[in-house]
Amino acid sequence: MSVKAKATGIHYGWIVVFLTFLTLLVSAGIRSMPSILMMPFEYEYGWSRAGISSVISIGIFLYGLTGPFSAAMLQKFGIRRVVVISLGILALSLALTPLMTALWQFEILWGLVSGLATGMMANVLGVTVSNQWFVQRKGLVVGLLTASAATGQLLFLPLLAKITVDVGWRYAIYTAVVALVIVLAIVAIWFRNHPSDVGLAPYGTDEVVKPVPFTGNIFLAPLRALRSALKNTTFWLLAGTFFFCGFSTNGLIGTHLIPACGDHGIPEVTAAGLLALMGLFDLVGTTLSGWLSDRYDSRKLLFIYYGLRGLSLIFLPYALDAGPTTLLIFSIFYGLDWIATVPPTVKLAAQEFGKENAGMIFGWVVVAHQVGASVAAYGAGLMREWFGSYTIPFVAAGVVCVVAAVMAMRISRAHASAAMVQLQK
Repeated sequence: MSVKAKATGIHYGWIVVFLTFLTLLVSAGIRSMPSILMMPFEYEYGWSRAGISSVISIGIFLYGLTGPFSAAMLQKFGIRRVVVISLGILALSLALTPLMTALWQFEILWGLVSGLATGMMANVLGVTVSNQWFVQRKGLVVGLLTASAATGQLLFLPLLAKITVDVGWRYAIYTAVVALVIVLAIVAIWFRNHPSDVGLAPYGTDEVVKPVPFTGNIFLAPLRALRSALKNTTFWLLAGTFFFCGFSTNGLIGTHLIPACGDHGIPEVTAAGLLALMGLFDLVGTTLSGWLSDRYDSRKLLFIYYGLRGLSLIFLPYALDAGPTTLLIFSIFYGLDWIATVPPTVKLAAQEFGKENAGMIFGWVVVAHQVGASVAAYGAGLMREWFGSYTIPFVAAGVVCVVAAVMAMRISRAHASAAMVQLQK
């Protein structure tokens, strides 16, 4: 395999990036499904929007909470083994979904099992792959792998929405299961954990080295990392800005844009197309953000991203009332900025805590992101029931993004070597 990679002139790390991209793409497509299922479940089971939103909220929270422990497990057991097991569990939970008859069963399958399984394939997976396989182009790699979430929406949402409308949500579930099984087989055959497995050096260097064995406890090591990080101001600023990031993206728009469009008479397939369009432009925006984070001050990039996102969310209620053209403009503008915040946040975490600890520390930052997303997923559904519209949560998300922009500029420029030393103790 090493000889083949050298013969083609392609470093095997780029093949691993492609396989990781494919895994995260399908995982993201599955995570986006509840926004399509919300209205069918209301009609078929009579469940309230707040009740369905609570399931999504729990799934989002567990998805984030798994991240730091996922980073430790990826190092301890190897990326391929962890990803294959996670894909298998996720496929099983989806296959059982059509058999459910009560909200508590939806809570277990999508709140608990799906949340934990997708959490093992979260942004931490992309950070781990970039650290293991790359010395150069890390920002670009993180940007590409982060953008896979957007591409998952791009490919899956319109298709799954159309299947749901034409033949029913159960067939959409079966389609997702088939996709998961195919990806599982591909990862099991071709994925490799480390460059040394194929006799290569990491991209950007000529030295072939064995991976440093993970010797800590997979449960205690992330908690020790968190304890040390809590003493660091930069960690609080990164976690705080990412809380607002989650509040304003997958928790709010990813979960509630389709139902919000339904409130304004916009068909479900059309609304899913708008989310897919956001995914297309986020693929461009987040990849470009990774390239920029290799070259420019990440704090200033975050200031720009959060500020522009805040303005677009404050504009959203007007866009929903104004008609399709205005909503299309919002989708393009917002899509470019959807998760462009990830590459500069990863870079700042690595600078502050070192690449050996970046996975676990960024995992805890992602926990804050998913807590924010969880609050928005449930809170927006609740406010929709109270006030009959999504105007208040959309505007509130815009305001907190402006706050996040200000917080980003307060992050220190310097590398905190003391923080790195503490984490390594």
